[in-house]
Amino acid sequence: MKAVFKRLMTIAGSAATFAGMSSAALAAEAGISDWQLGFQSSITDVMDDITWFNSFTLIIITVITLFVLALLLICMTKFSAKANPVPSRTSHNTMIEVVWTIAPILILVVIAIPSFRLLYKQLEIPEYDMTVKAIGYQWYWGYEYTDEGMGDLYFDSYMVGDAQDLDKDLEARTKFAEERGVAINEVPRLLAVDYGLVIPVDTTVRLQVTAEDVIHAFAMPSMGIKIDAIPGRLNETWFHAREEGVYYGQCSELCGVNHAFMPIAVRVVSKDQFTTWAAAAQDDLDTANQQLLASIAEAKKLAAKGNLDEIAVAAK
Repeated sequence: MKAVFKRLMTIAGSAATFAGMSSAALAAEAGISDWQLGFQSSITDVMDDITWFNSFTLIIITVITLFVLALLLICMTKFSAKANPVPSRTSHNTMIEVVWTIAPILILVVIAIPSFRLLYKQLEIPEYDMTVKAIGYQWYWGYEYTDEGMGDLYFDSYMVGDAQDLDKDLEARTKFAEERGVAINEVPRLLAVDYGLVIPVDTTVRLQVTAEDVIHAFAMPSMGIKIDAIPGRLNETWFHAREEGVYYGQCSELCGVNHAFMPIAVRVVSKDQFTTWAAAAQDDLDTANQQLLASIAEAKKLAAKGNLDEIAVAAK
């Protein structure tokens, strides 16, 4: 009886865990969640290094802050007027002055070495497999696939929903989700777009960024990308996404009244899915996107079935 009860509890717990995973699938996939603290989940080596460097400098800052706090507390107690009715006439200390000059220099050197290494890694574009051009407009993004064989594929990307009216926003996102055959939680408010940038996984992408009207900024936190889009100038950066999913960013330069409502959505898919999508998108982008979403949904069903089979085996 005890063994049966234990098995039932295992099955129930696994099912609950799986249900929670499916309801939060978008959040986990995109690296974002409600009331989130810290960075989005990293899917590139550059973002891995940014996350590490942030933690590294945080440790240094914390140690310095605690040290200064300790000095302040010592001064407040040991050298107060009550503890020292006759003030000391000490005007300087050569050793202390040398230490507080050299110590900050050493700290800055320790910080500078990984900082310069990370900066070089961001700026030095490695050998790339494909090129995509992102163009900022007031207030949406345009994407152009410039490689040979892509047929000069270009499309604009607008935010889905209404930024001002919550009811209209929900109605618009619900309609969009029904048209695409996806759940409403896969159309996040102020982040979902009608046509997202589609990129193959495990592919080094050169990203060229510019603007048509005012200065914008292309920012994708989970990939460690943030680069200005300047009219008349073509800036370059790169990324190599190692995980499939949908990832979100936003314009990060004040560009006008609707600055907050020009999100960026990058859908990372398998190489086979991208090849099929790219061929179809040159003739009909809407049909290509529908086929891509259907392929992704089928892959998720197969993965879910595999997880359930594993849970059933584990419960036996």
